[in-house]
Amino acid sequence: MSALSLVLLLLGASVLAVVLFRRFNLPPVLGYLAVGSVIGPHALNLMHDVHQAEYLAEFGVVFLMFSIGLEFSLPKLYAMKRIVFGLGLLQVVVSMALIAGLIMLFDVSWQFAIALGGVFAMSSTAVLTKLLAERMQLDSAHGREILGVLLFQDLAVVPLLVIIPSLTQPPEKLAMLLGIALLKAVVVLAVILVFGQRLMRKWFHFVARAKSSEVFVLNVLLITLSLATVTELAGLSLALGAFVAGMLISETEYRLQVEEDIKPFRDVLMGLFFVTIGVKLDLHILVGLWWQVLLALAGLLLVKALVVGLLSWRLGATPGNAIRSALWLCAGGEFGFVLLGEIVRLPREIQQVALTVLVLSMLLAPFIVHYSERIVVRFVASEWLMRSMQLTQIAARTMGTEKHALLCGFGRSGQYLARFLGQEGVNYIALDLDPDRVREAAAGGESVVFGDAGRRETLIAAGLMRASVVIITMADTQLAEKILHHVHELRPELPVVVRTFDERDMGRLTRAGAAEVVPEALEASLMLASHALVLLGIPLNRVLKRVRQTRSQRYSLLRGFYRGLSDRDRDDDDERMPRLHSVLLTPGAIAIGKTLDALDLEELGCEVSAIRRRGIRAVEPLPETRLEEGDVVVVLGEPESVTVAEQRLLQG
Repeated sequence: MSALSLVLLLLGASVLAVVLFRRFNLPPVLGYLAVGSVIGPHALNLMHDVHQAEYLAEFGVVFLMFSIGLEFSLPKLYAMKRIVFGLGLLQVVVSMALIAGLIMLFDVSWQFAIALGGVFAMSSTAVLTKLLAERMQLDSAHGREILGVLLFQDLAVVPLLVIIPSLTQPPEKLAMLLGIALLKAVVVLAVILVFGQRLMRKWFHFVARAKSSEVFVLNVLLITLSLATVTELAGLSLALGAFVAGMLISETEYRLQVEEDIKPFRDVLMGLFFVTIGVKLDLHILVGLWWQVLLALAGLLLVKALVVGLLSWRLGATPGNAIRSALWLCAGGEFGFVLLGEIVRLPREIQQVALTVLVLSMLLAPFIVHYSERIVVRFVASEWLMRSMQLTQIAARTMGTEKHALLCGFGRSGQYLARFLGQEGVNYIALDLDPDRVREAAAGGESVVFGDAGRRETLIAAGLMRASVVIITMADTQLAEKILHHVHELRPELPVVVRTFDERDMGRLTRAGAAEVVPEALEASLMLASHALVLLGIPLNRVLKRVRQTRSQRYSLLRGFYRGLSDRDRDDDDERMPRLHSVLLTPGAIAIGKTLDALDLEELGCEVSAIRRRGIRAVEPLPETRLEEGDVVVVLGEPESVTVAEQRLLQG
């Protein structure tokens, strides 16, 4: 297979698999692993030259470690030192020791057992941070514990990348080789860090003066691969040099720009790395080892959960938070695959069991997290008491309040809104999940309490049954839908105002029961337009009238956007946003002479936003408007609908 054919095969299979896995809200890494197992030599055998792909995939690990180095921050470590070097250190060491001891019971050498202990001690940074962010629990007590442990695990990968390859050497040479490897690592890192810190900032200043994004990206690649090569020549891993490169750049003011530039390389090559890991999965061997796989999976989840839970509890966490941290961190992670690839001469059966256990544990992680709250409430009696006390405190604060506004979220938007309400003498109660923000605001006299607005009982305690309006100030569509569901069940007549980033979710939230949806992007456009028109000499009353008209028309004049080159770096959700597209009716276009009503573009999910004829732009044309040759028809809709509408206008 040629290099081009190999790349096309990997890209095509990866796109299909990742789209499918994201459809079911599963981590993309599992999609890459599935691709590798299907096209590998143990299944369809479509990828004949595995070593060629493995060479490319190694750079995925390089850029992953580079990204970890970029996030390395001494102030951050110092701020979380108790969790990182307390719970995080103990979790890795104790988990490695217990897992290694259990593995040795099955007649596995202590070298392989320690290496596998390091593999299974890791948890998934990518999956868990995403789940914490989605649930808005990054600032919660268990969220801070989880982040601290993950941060130490990321750091622990660096020495493990040095130690694990040495563990596979003969016992009589092990001590010497391990000592030499550690000495090399210390010397190389010391030289790079001492001289690198002095040179890196000056070098980046020199490159930045070129004012070329291409040169900047090339420079990042040059530094990353150069330092990776230096550590490889010293007998260490490529990933170690990449980590050091990231550390050096993290101390400069170019860190954020570098992080954005390197992300495409990292994500694509990391996907390729996980594909090559999936290639090693041999389903034929696993069929005969199914009970070993299930036993190892249960052992991994149980051991890590017990270690994290007990350590967290002994270090001062409440029983409920200790169990939460245990359930979140019990599964394996992507660094486990990285470390597993460093173990040479590992028996094939053990490798297959380890790979499968890591894959299955990562597959189970989102489900364990989903049910973690129910498990905590079921087994920790104090959680019921804490929930009851929290609801009682909320109810006590709102007992004498009637016809108030219930604010869901007290961030910047919520606080600005609260000031407007206060100036008009309107009472309000705000719910927020940031304990520091709630403490500071409550001390300052604000009517804000700690509570999850997504919970039915919290809304009731906050006086939902007596409120005049509910305002969701957080631009979180899923949470907004949950709140709307509870409000619709309890008080269907109560108006709910929802904030969102842009117009993409307006229809979705309106169908869920929102009385009004306020998109930030559209409101910002209205403010920009009003200021600009006043400065251009348009009378203020006319500007205000135009703004009122636009709002009354549900922002129809401002919906959609023209897509440009700068929009190509947006995320997948932006790809689905309604967009504007101009279609010129050239001679012979089938739409010439027809009315908009006859063309029926609404059937395709589109609408005609405007028509430009002989230099004059008509906004919101009537259904009976007849199109002429040379007209420019501005169509609004999703990408696929716009494409079909253009074909209907031109070809019928």
